[in-house]
Amino acid sequence: MHRILRVPLLFLTLIASHLPMHAEAPAGAEEALVVLATRQKELLKAASSKASQAEMEDLRQPLQDLCYAYEDFLKKYPTFALGFVSYAMLLDNPVIDERRRSTALLLKANQLDPDLPLVKNQLGNHVAEQGQPLEALNYFLAAVRLAPKEPLYHYQLGTLLAEARDDFLKSGEWTAAKIDEAMQKAFLQASLLTPGEWRYAYRYGLSFYDVANPDWQTALKFWEKFEGELKPGIEQQTCRLHGARALLKLGRRDEALAMLSTVTEPVLAREKGKLEAEAAPVR
Repeated sequence: MHRILRVPLLFLTLIASHLPMHAEAPAGAEEALVVLATRQKELLKAASSKASQAEMEDLRQPLQDLCYAYEDFLKKYPTFALGFVSYAMLLDNPVIDERRRSTALLLKANQLDPDLPLVKNQLGNHVAEQGQPLEALNYFLAAVRLAPKEPLYHYQLGTLLAEARDDFLKSGEWTAAKIDEAMQKAFLQASLLTPGEWRYAYRYGLSFYDVANPDWQTALKFWEKFEGELKPGIEQQTCRLHGARALLKLGRRDEALAMLSTVTEPVLAREKGKLEAEAAPVR
């Protein structure tokens, strides 16, 4: 299964900005970890801006030195869960990509403190990539339970249910209706928690195509409302394409064609043509 989403900077921002830690830290551990996490954030930001392999080579030694610093930190503070998490996030980054070591560190952090939602989320990612979606589900559900107001965790849950739908059906523990309901609920919750964030809302809209028996009336209402939140032009007209498709599914052909007539952006012409052909009366 494909990797769902990596979120190292979410944790690094928490560390670097001195937000309240979940677990009680040993004396001096928080301050030392803030230094490491801040350096980590700087190096990963620099790595993301490098265009060539030669430029990346300049970061190899600083990143290696940071790994050594983390190893020393964990020897000094072997019971501080957040230290294991921060190091795991470094190893999990595509620049280093040492997944096995990262997983081991996350499992250790989870053992030290079982109530860190970001750890549950990252372990869910790792397990899902290893082809174990049912086990990944437990981690994602735990993340949602621990941080119900974090939209990312709802999104991750919805993505897992959508991508591994067949696996859940084969398990015999899920019905298609149950999967569809849980998946759409997760995407909807992610969008409700982030008003103004179009990516989560758009994924909820697309979820109507993922389910076995879509509620096209609800889908139509969503696309009409969502259109009003977007910029005129391609964004709004994309919503009209989806709205027209919903109207066709509802048997409202004339309304669908009227909506399609307002789609004028050249980049959308191909999809518009397909829908117009679908709406054409059978001869």
